[in-house]
Order: sequence, then structure tokens, then C-alpha cells
Amino acid sequence: MTDFQALGLNTHLLKTLSNLGYTAPTPIQAKAIPLALEGRDVMGLAQTGTGKTAAFGLPLIQHLAAQPGKPVPKTCKALILAPTRELVNQIALNLRALAKGGPIKVNSVVGGMSIGAQIKALSFGTDIVVATPGRLLDLVKRQAIRLDSAKHLVLDEADQMLDLGFIHVLRDISRLVGQPRQTMLFSATMPKQMNEIAAAYLTDPVRVEVSPPGRTADKIAQSVHFVDGGNKLATLKDLLGREEEALSLVFSRTKHGAEKLSKTLQAAGFETGSIHGNKSQGQRDRTLKAFRNGDIRVLVATDVAARGIDIPGVSHVYNYDLPQVAENYVHRIGRTARAGASGEAVALCSAEDYGLLLAIEKLTGKTVETAGGERPERAPRGSKANKPGRNRARGPKPAGAGRGPGKPERAFDPMKAATQRNRKKQRARRATEAA
Repeated sequence: MTDFQALGLNTHLLKTLSNLGYTAPTPIQAKAIPLALEGRDVMGLAQTGTGKTAAFGLPLIQHLAAQPGKPVPKTCKALILAPTRELVNQIALNLRALAKGGPIKVNSVVGGMSIGAQIKALSFGTDIVVATPGRLLDLVKRQAIRLDSAKHLVLDEADQMLDLGFIHVLRDISRLVGQPRQTMLFSATMPKQMNEIAAAYLTDPVRVEVSPPGRTADKIAQSVHFVDGGNKLATLKDLLGREEEALSLVFSRTKHGAEKLSKTLQAAGFETGSIHGNKSQGQRDRTLKAFRNGDIRVLVATDVAARGIDIPGVSHVYNYDLPQVAENYVHRIGRTARAGASGEAVALCSAEDYGLLLAIEKLTGKTVETAGGERPERAPRGSKANKPGRNRARGPKPAGAGRGPGKPERAFDPMKAATQRNRKKQRARRATEAA
């Protein structure tokens, strides 16, 4: 299959794709679209920036366009769940472009925006609702929407929804969606728990995979500058100064750090904005729009944006702070080299962060080219990669491991187990509220 016509799409969608300038499907689209058009449940594994939205969006629009009648008030025909506000808005924007000129109506539902306006929009009925799990469940509890009419369910970036603690919310929502239904799950990585979710939510799914976890785009030139912690900022300013006309995305590890770095760069004369969890959705949307339009040239972000920014003009990604989880590096640098373009990903690595870089290189199977400073011979004792639980999967400990000689294995404590379960639920609720 070399073009969209061979995938079984209808004439209206083919014309829309042509008007948008799309001539050939990406690998994930070529594999997933025919299966989705057949009504099969699909489990897709592909990195961000590979065209997953069209892979599930085009079949979804074609299925819904063939169904007679408008959606009943306070219902929807299809539901798409995504982990972050930015990603929800991006999916909704892309779907509206693909559905342009047809009868399909798309509404987005995210936290941080007026819930009253969302309730009003949903009251008329919607063909496709794109939502973050937390806000959607809130609207369900307010009886603003029923999900029993939805016969299509899509979980996008499902691995990140697990990371953010949405597992319990996903289960609650899944029980509310109509049956029988078509379910599609797309993810950049496939942790063990993902297979459990697929077994629970999907019926006889077909697995399509186009790139292994950890694979980075071939058109991204990766490099690292080894710097002392105190010289990070000066190095970043120097690098940004060399590419004043470029659209540059800078990743910071924390919300406070991102805001501080943004203000520091702004004071140094750079046209800078920031997005992170402490910003309202309106602020984030305005900043992204300014970045997309080129009104600001440098955007400082936390990982909240790692899978939600789809701006072809981003030419440089700077990892001011290396991510604690190696997989997030792949998602971060995937914000450049989009839509067939090339891009550069630059990391700033202090001595204590070297273990994080080693974990990234192990995941991607590539040694990042040294562009400045000297690579340490090994990760120093006490570096972040040497701390338990960071950047590596840990199997169960053998009985008594780590307890020292003569120390008995602890007996099961039901009260302690209940406390741990409650803490997990509290973390899940906080993640829900943040979305």
C-alpha cells in the first residue's frame, strides 16, 4: 500500500487529505487504518510524531459519517482519551481538519478551562469527544454527558496515562462506554501493565508495531555538552544565541525550575515563554499559539508538553535537565524533526546527571555525540542513575534480600497494605485533578 486510496478510505476523506497536502500514509497509518476500517480492535505501538492521530482518526470519521442520525443530547458516538491538555487539544485540532466539510462534530474536554462552557457544548450531543480522563469523569458525575452511546473508544498515549496514575479512572470510564464497541489503544512504549489493560479492554486485538521502544527519529542530530552544574545556564544562553531565529524548545525537570529558567532567559534578551502544570490552560494555549506563530522563539517546558506539542517549525530541543525516566528523552526530542523535517537535540549533562545519560544511551542503543566538555569515564557514586528505582526495571527481590544476615522476613501487615493502597488512590486522585 503506497497511498491513502489503497487503504480503503472514502472519496471525501481522500479529497480532504489531498487538500491538506498528505500524499502517502506513514507506516503506522498504512498498518492500522485497514484494520480499523474493518472494525477490529487495534493495539498500536509507535513513537510520537509518526501520525497516530490520523491512524485512528480517519477510520473513526469514516465509520461515524456512515452512521445515520445526529447524536442525542448529552451523548457522544466516539470517545478519545489522552493524558494531557495539550495532547487533547492537538488531537481535536487535527480531527477537525480531517472532518472539515462533513457532518462530524468534535468537542474537547480538559481541566483548567470553564466547565460551564464544556457542559453547554456537550448538551447538544457530540460525534467525537476528546478528553482528559479526570475532567471527563467529573462531567459524567455532573450528568453533563452519558457514555453508553459511544461505540468507539480510543486510548492515546496509554503508557503515559498509566504513568500519571489514571489506571483507576480508565477502569471507571471503560465500564461506562457502550457495548459492543471498537477499542483502539496506541502507545509509544509497551510496559507489562499495558498488556493487562489490552486484555481487559480490547477484544481479539491486532497488534501493529512500526518502531521499537526507545527508537529515535533518524533525522534528529543528537549531541551532549558536558558542563559543571554552575555553567549550565551560560552554556544554554550561548547555544540559544547561535540560533536566534530558530524555534527552540527547552526542557526543565520541575515546574518551578521551568518558570525560573524562562524568566532568566527573558531577562537576558530572549523571546521566551513557559508552559507547565502551574499555568492555567488559557495561559498554556496562548503561549503555545505565540510559539507556533513565532512571536516567541524559546519555549521552556516540563514533561507535561513532551507528547502534546506538534509544531513542525521546532528545529532545536534542549534538555537543560535530563529526564529522570529515560523513555521521556525520546518523547522530548520527538518534538523536532516532525513532518519529514530534520532537527537537533542537545543535552546539557553535569557530573551528577551522567548516570541519566547512560540510561538514555542504553535505551536508544546509541552513544550521544559529545559536542562540548569531556565525557566522564563512569557515573560517579551518588549520581541519579545509581539510586534505586531510577531508569531501570527492577524485578522482585529474593526473600530476605537486602536485610542483612540474621534478619527475618517481615510478616504481611494488612493495615500497612491498606495504607499503601490508600496512598496510591490519593496519588491517582491528585493526577486526575491536575488533568
